[in-house]
Amino acid sequence: QVQLVESGGGLVQAGGSLRLSCVASGRYTMAWFRQAPGKGREFVSAVNWSGSRTHYTDNVKGRFAIFRDNAGNTVFLQMNSLIAEETAVYYCAARRFPDANVIITTPEGYDYWGQGTQVTVSS
Repeated sequence: QVQLVESGGGLVQAGGSLRLSCVASGRYTMAWFRQAPGKGREFVSAVNWSGSRTHYTDNVKGRFAIFRDNAGNTVFLQMNSLIAEETAVYYCAARRFPDANVIITTPEGYDYWGQGTQVTVSS
């Protein structure tokens, strides 16, 4: 299985920003999911390999941005104006179809997962 390694989580005050990174070796559509205690794993954002398609869950649009460094096999999630409800473990995920024209938003659609990085937003 492909190893995905997330980093960049931490503690931030509400209204602040964090940038998450995920490193993987290969050509994949990459996504971020998050899981709060007692809740399921929820889609946040995704970008295909070429960068031609991105998708965001509605409640992060305008605040979060996903982008990637293809040469370095790194995908980033820039999170701005964070709110306390976004406290969760954030997971990087990879899908084997790197440039599909449909972004999958369900965990079952992704093939590889990182171990997660904790994001805590204090209010």
